[in-house]
Amino acid sequence: MSRQPVRGTQSIVGQMGWVIGRPSLTALEVAWRWLVGAPILFICWIQLAKILADLPPETTGLNTLDLTNPWVSSLKLAVAWDMYRPHVVTVLRWLVPVAAGAWIVVSGIGRNIVLKRMEPRLAFRPIAMIALQAAWVVVVAITGWAWWASIGWAANNHIGKGAEPDLVGYTMWAIFLTLGFFTLWALISWVVAIAPMILLLEDCSTAAALARSVRLGKGFTGKLVEVNLVMGIVKLALLVLAMVFSSVLIPFADQIGAGTLYIEWFIVSVFYFVASDYFHVVRLKGFIEFWRIFRGDASLGGARPE
Repeated sequence: MSRQPVRGTQSIVGQMGWVIGRPSLTALEVAWRWLVGAPILFICWIQLAKILADLPPETTGLNTLDLTNPWVSSLKLAVAWDMYRPHVVTVLRWLVPVAAGAWIVVSGIGRNIVLKRMEPRLAFRPIAMIALQAAWVVVVAITGWAWWASIGWAANNHIGKGAEPDLVGYTMWAIFLTLGFFTLWALISWVVAIAPMILLLEDCSTAAALARSVRLGKGFTGKLVEVNLVMGIVKLALLVLAMVFSSVLIPFADQIGAGTLYIEWFIVSVFYFVASDYFHVVRLKGFIEFWRIFRGDASLGGARPE
């Protein structure tokens, strides 16, 4: 039997409306993310304060940065980073494993709760979900390390040679590499993003879920990559929008005072994080609907294609 072509990004509009009509899903997503995110940010703030107390900006030259002279400022930033780096690395050696472990556990349970609320017939399998979230963190870590190493290569070749820094060349490489890794993440992350849903929707083991996630077929895989790219672009658009809103009152800082600016930045930050979490839920719903079309069964409202 012939099947109508499946629209990818167009169908996301319908999923957006579906999620808006169920605000409890976004609330759950925000709750579990901030359950782990807020303490981590608080710890980072405390450690940053300690580092700045041990090594004040006055001793590193950060207080003399001149934004009108980017060439000199870039050299000062490089010198300051060399001074701060040992302190930062010392903190990251224990903070990154602790934060990653907390994120894996809370995200595994939180994501299972959101999916079960979205599809009540799904099972609650927190241990298996935690294992799959660990796989997601590993992929994120490898991709992040590769991006950081590539940016370091660009910095060493255009800024760190001791001569006049080539900021134009460095900026070009930084933009190119960042967009490249952004695209790469969209092309590979769907494997670990869909695996938790395969685990619950098809009631299989963690190993089987990972194995099946790389054998979904060209049609299903193409839709997952398409949605990943679109959602990544949406996240970038939200970030740009937040930056624009954050700068609206800056020209009037003398009239309104710093306190009003802080309130504006707080409101914009809340808007960004809530909107970002909302689109995470939209992506989950989109993935489930694509699963229904390509691999679903009657028990969850889909029809497995012949």
